[in-house]
Amino acid sequence: MINFIVAQTDLKAFITIDFDGNLTPNDLKSVQPPDPIAGDFAKKLVILSGRAPIWLYAFLVHYYHPVKAVAVFDPRLDGGVVVQSHSNDYSVGDLVRFD
Repeated sequence: MINFIVAQTDLKAFITIDFDGNLTPNDLKSVQPPDPIAGDFAKKLVILSGRAPIWLYAFLVHYYHPVKAVAVFDPRLDGGVVVQSHSNDYSVGDLVRFD
């Protein structure tokens, strides 16, 4: 079972991925990420964080494609690296902090 924890500021949504046990690619068939419209963060930068397989991150970046921008948190950089954007506020490669 995959759990998602969402924390928000006015401009950003930080989504932490958490799960028990081992994940398999078959788990993608039932994963239910937080909805950006229902969660009121569709017009925000989404920062994904947590220890998870790269294929789950690929799935989530695609899932959150319609939001303002998507970043992946890197603890070594203490921030999220923007990997896709629909906004002039963020460019691919930008490092953003979650305040």
